[in-house]
Amino acid sequence: MTADPDNMTLMLAYLCIANEAEASLVRKVQILDRFDLTDAQISKVCGSSTQSVRNARLAGKKPTYGGR
Repeated sequence: MTADPDNMTLMLAYLCIANEAEASLVRKVQILDRFDLTDAQISKVCGSSTQSVRNARLAGKKPTYGGR
């Protein structure tokens, strides 16, 4: 019996964020983006909608200007 490559990838992705349980979705997306996962794959791992993953990705890219 061979494992489905997609399921194996999702399992490994879950293990990467398992100790980040209290982290925000933005942080989880930042971690999982390093593995070139799709929005749909990240949403499965994080248990959120695909649109939430897209929003988190955008929120993580917004520059901070230090109040200026």
